[in-house]
Amino acid sequence: MKAGSNLEKMMESGNFAVTGEIGPPKSCNGEIVRHHAKMLKGWCESFNLTDNQTAIVRLSSIGAGQLLLEEGLEPNIQIVCRDRNRIAIQSDVLGASALGMKNILCLSGDHQKFGNHPTSKNVYDVDSIQLIKILDGMRNGYFANGEEMKDEPPKIYIGCAANPFADPFEFRVTRLEKKADAGADFCQTQCILDMERFEKWMELVRARGLHKRIKILGGITPMKSVKAARYMKKFVAGMMVSDDLIERLDKAEDVKAEGVQIAIEQIEHLKKMEGIAGVHIMAIAWEEIVPEICKRAGLAPRPQV
Repeated sequence: MKAGSNLEKMMESGNFAVTGEIGPPKSCNGEIVRHHAKMLKGWCESFNLTDNQTAIVRLSSIGAGQLLLEEGLEPNIQIVCRDRNRIAIQSDVLGASALGMKNILCLSGDHQKFGNHPTSKNVYDVDSIQLIKILDGMRNGYFANGEEMKDEPPKIYIGCAANPFADPFEFRVTRLEKKADAGADFCQTQCILDMERFEKWMELVRARGLHKRIKILGGITPMKSVKAARYMKKFVAGMMVSDDLIERLDKAEDVKAEGVQIAIEQIEHLKKMEGIAGVHIMAIAWEEIVPEICKRAGLAPRPQV
């Protein structure tokens, strides 16, 4: 055991894990985070707290993580490379660990030109693979410069992201392998809206034995409208949406209900797929649907480990 988090225990014990996501608000109103925490408590092992997603200023991931801890939930704090150099990153890791946060997801971060401060300067002192390597060194008692820690190192379970839908396709698996080599323990994928493409990616993952080295959670996003699905297919870089999925939503009498049904079917499919250790449910601005998805997909109640 590296950190002893709920998420780590669940996956290391061989149980099918479930993680969720809570987006911090564009204010210091912590009650928004607390509201979602109360609603989602008990439905997932842990919850991602995004780090200024889409480069828009929000309540910090670590600040939101403290609110989750106070509500009895386990946070997966995110750290992006866009906003900090290696000094600030390591300081934040020490602070988060001192507060009791055990899961950290390492990400590059959306480019600032997509956010609400497009003229701000990015940092990218390190990339996401180097960030994983730094955190792995820290939990083994060393700072990025090789200096040994004189006291207690952080106990952290290191996560990363993978996008099986971006090109070049084969490089997606090589990139995951580099993250595993750097020390990543688990991986959450981009939301799966083209299962055929995802299955091909998993075939390559298994061919390299990566599913035995890193715990993979498939990304699930219930679609609320056919308009959103079409927009993602046409305009969101690195995103693939199958024509079959769009057709199902387009023909549905109740689009939201169909979106939930598709998500449940995807989870059932992933449960049977070799190399999948769990699912990461990203119900974007629709957090209240997560309990229903978990119940209907046979993910509740959560096992105790």
